[in-house]
Amino acid sequence: MSSTGLDGATKIAIVYYSGTGNIHLLATAAAEAAEKAGADTRLRRVPEYVDESLWPDFAEWTAAWTENAEAMKDIPVAAIDDLEWADAILLGAPGRFGLIAAPLKHFIEQAWPLNARRGLMNKVMSSFTSTGAPHGGQEATVLSLNTVFYHWGGIIVPPGVTDDIQTAPSNGNPYGVSSVSGRQAIPGRLAENVTEDNLAAIAYQTRRMVEIATAVRHGFEASPAA
Repeated sequence: MSSTGLDGATKIAIVYYSGTGNIHLLATAAAEAAEKAGADTRLRRVPEYVDESLWPDFAEWTAAWTENAEAMKDIPVAAIDDLEWADAILLGAPGRFGLIAAPLKHFIEQAWPLNARRGLMNKVMSSFTSTGAPHGGQEATVLSLNTVFYHWGGIIVPPGVTDDIQTAPSNGNPYGVSSVSGRQAIPGRLAENVTEDNLAAIAYQTRRMVEIATAVRHGFEASPAA
């Protein structure tokens, strides 16, 4: 592996898909934390690949989905180049049936050529999610993302239970920060169920990533085998 060099800040790409705003709010909090930690930060959204709501007859969800799309429209769209650029990669998506939401899964599949030329190895990686219920597949979704990182040869940095914020009542997932969006999407009140503790937890997870990615950069720079 060639060294990233130490001529600048550690680079982190925060790439996410959000349906009705919960993941968008968490991703924005992660980007703010990364910038405060001194990282060169790219916040990137993965767009829908369908032209209408998955459930048009669910009027409230569809209205919230439309509102969230408007709220995110100025966030740059993610590209595979963002993954290649980064020293650290944080991926986020809602869990659907315990799986990665399809738009982010589609984006991940486009990284196949980059992975094939070993362009993702040794980068620090982590993930986060949101589901409609406390047992709605949060761990399965995060572990699915982490399984992608295994294939990429990434260095997985989970939040663990390494900070008191992880033991707050609305937190607790050691694999990656998770929030409970609730079963209803309410237009005009997007992401209201994302708690302040959830936001503090994703900020902590991001700072931990930046710290470890910086240490990894120094380690590879110092190693003759880097």
